[in-house]
Amino acid sequence: MITFLNGILVDKQPTRIEIEVGGVGYEVLIPLSSYDKLPACGSACRVLTYDHVREDQHQLYGFITADERNMFVLLISISGIGPKLAIGALSGLTVRDLRNAIIHGDAKRLSSISGVGKKMAERIALELRDKIDPADVLKSSSAGAEMTAEQVRVRDAILALISLGYKQDTAKRMVSDATSGVSVKDMSVEEIIRGSLSG
Repeated sequence: MITFLNGILVDKQPTRIEIEVGGVGYEVLIPLSSYDKLPACGSACRVLTYDHVREDQHQLYGFITADERNMFVLLISISGIGPKLAIGALSGLTVRDLRNAIIHGDAKRLSSISGVGKKMAERIALELRDKIDPADVLKSSSAGAEMTAEQVRVRDAILALISLGYKQDTAKRMVSDATSGVSVKDMSVEEIIRGSLSG
């Protein structure tokens, strides 16, 4: 199993790249989300890969981030979704958008992916909802948004409780109870967590 390639980027197209590793050239199919993050041709490049082997086919799929590869693996775990459709999904929606659509059962958003109809979109949401880490959803939903220092501390406390095994809704409620009627501005993340656990 080839898990990554580290070499020189020889050629890049929106759907494929060629990377030279130790004198050997590899063709790797990629989503648009990875294409946008590639360096210039001739530069050093590290690509995470998924080695897809079938009786009549051996193809490498590449990703710049682990999030992209993880979502790809989740998608192809669904019966009826092959690597080509999974790559198309990552080209049509960001990992963040895919996560949010899956966790909220947004079949309309998922069916905007080329090749995914309403029934397939509903199946994606149904089969993957429990496989999406709620901490990842919480991180992605706040990514890119301007957050105050207080909001960041509250989010970090919730993530810490999730990592301790609490469900996202329970963690949010615990933190909300611990910070009710007090100024979060004067509390550290550790104090919020301690207050949540002792509440």
